[in-house]
This record gives sequence, C-alpha cells and structure tokens, in this order.
Amino acid sequence: MSKTKLKFPLWLRKVGLIFTLLGPGLITASADNDAPGIATYSSSGSYYGYSFLWIIVMITIGEVVIQEMAARMGAVTGKGTGDLIRERFGVRTTTFAMLCLLLANLGTTVAQFAGVAAAGELFGISRYITVPLAGLLISLLILRGNYKSVEKALLFLCLSSLAYVLTVFIIKPDWGVILKDALTPTLKMDATYILAVLAVIGTTITPWGIFYLQASVADRGTEMSEYNNTRLDVMFGAGWGNIISAFIIITTAATLFTRGIRVEDAKTAAMALAPLAGEFSSVLFAIGLLGASLLAISVLPLATTYAMCEAFGFERGLNRPVREAPIFYGVFGIITALSILVVLIPGLPLFPIMILSQSLNAMLLPVLLVLVLILANDKGLMGKWKNKLTTNILAVGTTALILVVTLILFAGQIFRFG
Repeated sequence: MSKTKLKFPLWLRKVGLIFTLLGPGLITASADNDAPGIATYSSSGSYYGYSFLWIIVMITIGEVVIQEMAARMGAVTGKGTGDLIRERFGVRTTTFAMLCLLLANLGTTVAQFAGVAAAGELFGISRYITVPLAGLLISLLILRGNYKSVEKALLFLCLSSLAYVLTVFIIKPDWGVILKDALTPTLKMDATYILAVLAVIGTTITPWGIFYLQASVADRGTEMSEYNNTRLDVMFGAGWGNIISAFIIITTAATLFTRGIRVEDAKTAAMALAPLAGEFSSVLFAIGLLGASLLAISVLPLATTYAMCEAFGFERGLNRPVREAPIFYGVFGIITALSILVVLIPGLPLFPIMILSQSLNAMLLPVLLVLVLILANDKGLMGKWKNKLTTNILAVGTTALILVVTLILFAGQIFRFG
C-alpha cells in the first residue's frame, strides 16, 4: 500500500529552501535587536517619530555591504578578521584595533547587563539580585559547555520582538507619512539628536558582528563555489533584522511620540506595546528584553575573547583547560565581572547607559572599517574576489558618514550648539 506524499505549494517550498541556506548572516543581523538595540530604537521613535526611519534605510545598505565584505574574506581566506589584521598590519595596529574592539564590546556587554537589570525591575526584582545571578548562570552554562540546550529557549524569548510588528498593524499608522519620512533624510544640529543617530548606527553595524560573522563563515569552511548562498544569508539577515528595528521605531512613534511621551526607562518603553498586550505590555516587554540580554551576554564576552586571542596568537577555546588558555579565560572573566560591577553602581540610569554604549560603538567603528576595507581590496589576499568599485563606494560612504556625524558631535560640544 503506497503512502501519499504531501505536496506543498511551489512558493512555500522556495521559502523553505531559503531558510535552509540561512546561518551566520541572519544570526548576526538579528542580534542587533538586543537590549541596547531595543532601548535605542524605542527612544529614537519616542523622541523623533518617523523621522528616524531614513537612518534605518541608509544603514541597512551599509550593513549589507560591510557584512558581505566580512563574509567574503572569511570564505576566501578561511581566516578570521583578527588573524588577517595581525598578518597584514603588524602588532601595533592590531593592538590599537583590539583596544577599540574591547572598549566597544565592553560597553555593549555593560548594556546587556543593564537590559537584565531593567527587565528585572519591571517585575519588582532588584538589579543587585538579577545582574550577578545572570552573570553567574550564563558563565557556568558557557564554561561547562551546556549553553546550547538553553540557547533555543532564549531565541524563543527573543521572538517577542515580533510583537512590535503585530502592534503596528493594530494601530494602523499612516503608511504614506511613514514612507515619506523613511525616504527623506533629515539631520538636526543638536547634540542629543546626533548621539541618537550614532546609537542607531552603532547598534546596527557592530564591531563584534564583523568579527563574529567572518569567523563563522571561515569555521564553516565555506567555498567560493557556494558563496552565493552565504551572500543571500547576509542580505536576508540584514533586511530582516532592520525590518524589526523599523517596526520598533514605528510602534513607539505612533503610540508615544504622538502623545508627547518620551522613553526614559523600561516602564515607559513597555507602554508602546499596550495596544497589543494591554496591562500585560510590561510583562511582554520584560520577557523580550531579558531574552535578548541573556542571549547577547552569552555571546559578546566570548566573541571578544576569541577575537583578541586570535589576533595575538594566544591559546583559545572552551575545549581547553584553564591552565592551557589562561588569557582566554582571564579576559572572559574580566569583561563579565567589570560589566556587572558597572551596572551595580547605585542610581545608574539603565536606558541612557544602553543608548550611550551604542554611540560608543559607532565612534570606534571607523577604525575597524578602514582596516577591513584595505584587506578586502588587497589583490594578493583576495585575488579576483577583492572589492568591486560599487562596494567600495558604498563602504567608504558609510565610513565617511559615521566619521562626519562623530566630528559634528565633537564640534558641537566645543562650540556648544544644542
């Protein structure tokens, strides 16, 4: 007796095929919507309405270009970013680049613990309980190699970001106005606005994301014959991650900005989900914030440690005992402990810390982008796979934009505009 095979529509089979090809690109881009990402987008939408959407459109293009360069270098060379920087530029430049990476990632790790603290406080639990407990539990899970079993649960919690998509369709904003603002660049000569622009850039194109993506592609052993799949992964990932980012801005703009409510803390940010979750909006927001924070805490210190040990040739890897890789475990412990201590400072404002950490990311990002651009254009290293003119124009344009915005901010502080 023959079994009847289920036949799915062609479009559904194509969608299924796409998802089988996705990997590091989607993971890296989705990680943009972590705790500081949610804080940054929520605050931007509540302060400036839809006018911040043009930055999302612009930075999505930049993210695709930059992440594609990193993925291509990983596939061509089979090496991570840190390895290539050391081999091409020597110890001094590598040390400077790693210092920038360490500062950026330390700031972002602090922001993730701030996200844990903010989520806990929505449930009435003190940060002095939630933050050390989160640090201890995640460290034990990672160092004992049991994290994979928890990762799925944390990823599931992060799906709560889809609540912003549902909320937008419930409140039915004016899509004509949204489209107009998304395609109309605006820039205010105001220090707070400039910091917000840098924060949005810094939470979307992250230094750690470049290192993580290139290392993931290299570790996979991706061949250039199958690189088109990786390019699709990078493009889809950046698009999907930034669609969610845009919906967070749209939701807070439509529900809070229109009522003159500005996001200063987690409780206010949760109000944006009220049209969907009602009195449970704080619970839904806290669950998403906690899941995103814990997921990032488990990745960021480890990604930083791997990158630094890779760059300087130290022994690394969780499969090695502490005595064989003391630098690896030492840096991991220092980053985690310092981040916890900073967040436990009495009276520390959690949401501003999350947003400022992403501004710092953007300020330090050009150092890494210049090095990546030089590597991606090195014919001896990349051969026929070196950057094309269009890629260079877009990548240089993105780097220049970040530099100009940073210089405007510093000039503004000197001449006291805003």
